[in-house]
Amino acid sequence: MTFAARLALALALGAAGGAVFYALNLPLPWMLGAMSFVTIAALSGAPVASAPRFRNAMVAVLGVLLGSQFNAEIFARIADWYVGLAGVAASSGLMIVLCTFYYRKVGGYDRTSAYFSSIPGGLSEMMVLGEAMGGDARRISLSHGVRILTAVFLIAFYFRLFEGYQPIGLIGAEVSALGWQDGLVLLACAALGWPGARLLRVPAAQLVGPLALSAAAHLSGLIGAMPPGEIVAAAQVALGAAIGARFVGAGFREIWRIMFISVGAAMIMVAIAAAFALILGEISGSSKTALFLALAPGGLAEMSIIALSFGTAAAFVSTHHIVRIIILVVVAPAIFRLLPKDRQAP
Repeated sequence: MTFAARLALALALGAAGGAVFYALNLPLPWMLGAMSFVTIAALSGAPVASAPRFRNAMVAVLGVLLGSQFNAEIFARIADWYVGLAGVAASSGLMIVLCTFYYRKVGGYDRTSAYFSSIPGGLSEMMVLGEAMGGDARRISLSHGVRILTAVFLIAFYFRLFEGYQPIGLIGAEVSALGWQDGLVLLACAALGWPGARLLRVPAAQLVGPLALSAAAHLSGLIGAMPPGEIVAAAQVALGAAIGARFVGAGFREIWRIMFISVGAAMIMVAIAAAFALILGEISGSSKTALFLALAPGGLAEMSIIALSFGTAAAFVSTHHIVRIIILVVVAPAIFRLLPKDRQAP
């Protein structure tokens, strides 16, 4: 099959999975449905594929959507942000320490692969950095893929089943309610934000750039609209399909151990995020739900969409994940260089 046909197959399966999850009223249906169907297909040997540029274009749509959640009211309790950002730094450090130990002792990973597999953010950046420093790029990539897959499922279904949160359906505006001027501004935020952030070497540029421009446009009063719900749903399908397509070429027998180990690491990270959210929430009086999503080890786009889907402080959550990625991309490699190297066998 041509690459275009493989990409079309992944998107078709993703759309079918999203439609099934939506019909069943499951949480985050378009993303989780696409992730589920395409992951199963990839592990079964189906010729699915993901195009990074197409995925990034869809992520830019989500960035514009998340930027639309910024308004003056979210800064009213600025103390919540200080508490959350302190929790981001502390919880991320604990996740890295415990999961590096876990991957080494339980998973048998080498030092480099264990460290870069344990970092709770920046999947693409950690895979590139880990490989450059001598790690196993495939193992690091799969470990992060399983982390995101596990965290998104656990957190989305936890809120749906145990906290009583109801999905709000399609996220975004109605196409008929979006004027052409608003549409042009939203399009400009995506089209200019992504390349602009890349030029500035901003981590996760495809999401952070459009988010920043969209937030500026909404805070300034230039625009008050969101992207159409149908386009947002399509972006979630593309993102979910891209996550599932990461498992292409990795059969069940080949990667079952990596997946099993990585699920354990993801659960350790989720538990740490939950503990920090409970403690910091009690100390500060901040929303434990918002803190948990802000500290959770899922991807920036995925956790922000969960927050938006359940009507929970999406701007607060996305800002904390952006800060975490920036800290990790800058600080984590520097710390790794200072760690003692493995002793060579005599």
